[in-house]
Amino acid sequence: MEANRYSRQTLFPQIGAVGQAEIQRKHVLIIGAGALGSGSAEMLVRAGVGKLTIIDRDYVELSNLQRQQLYTEEDANEKVPKAIAAEKRLRAINTEAVITPIVAEATKELVEEYLEAADLLIDATDNFETRMLLNDLAVFHQTPWIYGACVGSSGMCFTIIPEETPCLHCLLHTLPVQGMTCDTVGIIAPAVQMVVSHQVTEALKILVGDRQALRGSLFHFDLWTNEYSNMKVSRAKNPSCQTCGTNRIYPFLRSENRTKTAVLCGRDTVQIRPPKQKKLSLNKLTASLKQNGYHVKANPFLLSVEMDGNRIVLFEDGRALVHNTKDTVLARSLYDKLLG
Repeated sequence: MEANRYSRQTLFPQIGAVGQAEIQRKHVLIIGAGALGSGSAEMLVRAGVGKLTIIDRDYVELSNLQRQQLYTEEDANEKVPKAIAAEKRLRAINTEAVITPIVAEATKELVEEYLEAADLLIDATDNFETRMLLNDLAVFHQTPWIYGACVGSSGMCFTIIPEETPCLHCLLHTLPVQGMTCDTVGIIAPAVQMVVSHQVTEALKILVGDRQALRGSLFHFDLWTNEYSNMKVSRAKNPSCQTCGTNRIYPFLRSENRTKTAVLCGRDTVQIRPPKQKKLSLNKLTASLKQNGYHVKANPFLLSVEMDGNRIVLFEDGRALVHNTKDTVLARSLYDKLLG
């Protein structure tokens, strides 16, 4: 390693040479290689993280390039899996980092396999169900993790330290209600970079062992309306929480609480059923999709939308039929683009 590679970072007294050595010994697991994941991965690799594992199920599309900074038009034209494209760019940035790309759905079994050896978990996912799964796994394995989300011009970030802070399950009634995705209301790149900056800063604090410097609050912002808030949530830690409370059952690790997918026999269609029945506002979703250029047909009972060459029929109770595919991973990805 060249002595001056991290010189500007080691001059920062809260890191220094000792902290830099700690960063280079650590293993970070990132779930998702989209906007947040690619941004966080690049910052961490430039900072000298020793090992980085990236799990992502998707491939690069042209619409990603506006905010997902590691990818190129060539990646989009060749539909390169995001984890693979990220690895290629990250290795070009720092050949000393050990980077492991995993092209797969972030299932309980897969995440757990890599989480056991990780020092830190970073959330860069595109749906709330996966985040709740990560929350249960992180608390169970006592691994710090950093929640992050953004849509439109807003975003939020919170650092979860098992046994010390509220977990994400505790905060369910505290988090601002979104019910929106980038595919329904769009997103601007500065909102992504704001969340990435906060996630990676918190990550560096954990990696160097400076937990006293962690924010300890839920950070939320809207760049367009110039709104920023830091919400103290220590009182939200719930002794009866099913994930981190006294009597833990880790509900999101249980199969009955996961979204079900099934290939319908002879129909080239995947059916998706949420773990709990929903009550969707089809009128609002239809309006958002049309505003963003999607071809949508709707009636009082369902809506039908063309997305990425597939037709998705979504029902008011949250059930969906994804036509023109038998790929359950692709179907889940399209479903999450609609509902998050």
